[in-house]
Amino acid sequence: MESGIGIKTLPPDIFKRLPHYLPGLKPKPKKRWTSASDQMSGLTIKILAVNIIAIMILGAGFLYLGQYTDSLIEAELEALKSEARLFGGAISEGAVRPVFQVSPIPFEDPMATEAIKPQLARRMVRRLARIGTSRIRLFAVDGTVLIDSHTLEAPGGLGGPVQMEALGPSPTRPGMSIDELFAQSATRFLNLIPMQTHLQKYPEDKAGDLYQFPDSLAALQGNLSATAWQRSDDRFILTAAAPIQRVKQVMGVVQLTRDGHELERKIEGVRVDVFRVFLGSLGITVMLSIYLSGLISKPLQRLARAAEGVRMGKAHQGGIPDMSSRNDEIGELSLALRDMTHALWARMDTIERFAADVAHEIKNPLTSLRSAVETASRVEDDQSRKKLMDIIQHDVKRLDRLISDISSASRLDAELSRDEMGTVDLKKLLYNLRDAYKKPLSRAEGDDSSSDETNITLNLPTHPVFVRGNEDRLGQVFGNLLSNALSFSPPDKSVAVTVTREGSEIHIQVEDEGPGIPESKIETIFDRFYTERPGHESYGDHSGLGLSISRQIIDAHEGRIWAENRINALGEITGARFIVTLESAS
Repeated sequence: MESGIGIKTLPPDIFKRLPHYLPGLKPKPKKRWTSASDQMSGLTIKILAVNIIAIMILGAGFLYLGQYTDSLIEAELEALKSEARLFGGAISEGAVRPVFQVSPIPFEDPMATEAIKPQLARRMVRRLARIGTSRIRLFAVDGTVLIDSHTLEAPGGLGGPVQMEALGPSPTRPGMSIDELFAQSATRFLNLIPMQTHLQKYPEDKAGDLYQFPDSLAALQGNLSATAWQRSDDRFILTAAAPIQRVKQVMGVVQLTRDGHELERKIEGVRVDVFRVFLGSLGITVMLSIYLSGLISKPLQRLARAAEGVRMGKAHQGGIPDMSSRNDEIGELSLALRDMTHALWARMDTIERFAADVAHEIKNPLTSLRSAVETASRVEDDQSRKKLMDIIQHDVKRLDRLISDISSASRLDAELSRDEMGTVDLKKLLYNLRDAYKKPLSRAEGDDSSSDETNITLNLPTHPVFVRGNEDRLGQVFGNLLSNALSFSPPDKSVAVTVTREGSEIHIQVEDEGPGIPESKIETIFDRFYTERPGHESYGDHSGLGLSISRQIIDAHEGRIWAENRINALGEITGARFIVTLESAS
């Protein structure tokens, strides 16, 4: 029950389309990346790199602490300026005394001026030095060092002055806690990281020179000033200077010098805390990255190995692991790969069956042709020879038709994948097909009837009917169904085409009034190369691929096609019915 397809030539590249699994035609596989189970995957390295680089940039930015360091220095300088102002005011009030000079005018009282009394100032400086940790220097306006809190005079004026030096940091004591050891180790490591703050170099060899310090020069002008310095060993040191004055007269400068040990301790404490948080965050990031990599890379490696096994033919339909329980993209990927693998194996099985069917179908006419050729060479009777030549011609035509239909069927999958789907006006398509069958088919030899009437009755709804699909392919399907129905219907009977709608589905029924379909062959008629023709058609006129191709086209349109017999009220078969279901496009 099917019609032939009129393609007469084989495509020149038919042999290139043979399956790659055939011996001698398997392409050389490309070299693929594989990873051993004990190696870190490239995805894991990328995840670690992205996460670690981000947190290291953030940590490095915190460890510079430029803005925080500047704010700490500013706070320390303000405190030192306040201390210098206090000390300058105290010395101005407690160590400045009047000094009487001879008046240049006769009979006038001596003139009284004020000056710093070194003895009083020395005692005050010693007392003030006990209050804080700053080194106090008292300069005269000419730059002479009057008093230095770190210089002591020998008792009774015997010997030279005694210079005091600050003690260095205490050596590491035994029995330090783990936190202290970590802080000490972290400080040594962090000292290797340069800080963003850049200060002026402290003039250590000219520390007693009043004119080397901008603070002291500002104090000589009656202003209060402070500066942060950096020593040769990269330690901080702070200086501040305040004027010693009465009213507007500057009589000296008090300069405070303080090492930055406390400031450095605060900065180091913050840097160590930031470093501790940084290490903790880095450790958590690494562990989470490894965990994330395990969630992603390991399943992908399993899927890759399973896909490789399928490619090599070492795994069948169950070779792809089922990860659908993950409920994520990898689970969707595993389902897609499993579906793809099932489709691949189904396609391979179909190709294998198709190859076997083709070999079987071609073998029959070849056997008949060979027998006829061998017999014709031994037959001398002209009439018998003519009959044999008719058989040979019939078999050659049958082979030509069979090869053409096989060629068309072999290209169908690729062509269906390239066909563009659109909106098809189903009523217009069926009207055009009916017009193509204006003249009835020749159902018997010698029937040369010619009529403009058609044996096709269309029962279509009044409203437009649109379906989603390819118009040429759907026309091929309904053309096959109409040809089959007309070939099985008696000459005086008609073929009815009915279109109905149920929800979003369009049902197309093609009914004839022929002998019907054997119940055991309802599904078999859709197999390749199966043919069951009416008695008036000679054997071999059809290849048996029409209905198989029709089902293949409808499947590509995500529809359904099936056959059934028409049964009257008495239970008698009154014909066959083919039903096609397609999705509506409106």
